[in-house]
Amino acid sequence: MSKQAMREEAERLIRETMERKALVVKQGDTRIMTTCGKCGASNKVSAPKGVARVSFTCKECGHEQVTL
Repeated sequence: MSKQAMREEAERLIRETMERKALVVKQGDTRIMTTCGKCGASNKVSAPKGVARVSFTCKECGHEQVTL
């Protein structure tokens, strides 16, 4: 089975499932992987839907900052 055929089959299955109301698609919070500007540690920040910049505190050094 080619990639195109698998893609079409997946789209067909998703369409049929959504028509039967067996599958509900929800929009949730966005997870942002950001780097601390002071110590360089990576942090996972959860941002609500529709918000681009979120303030957070670094888990390593405690420096308060805002995501880009």
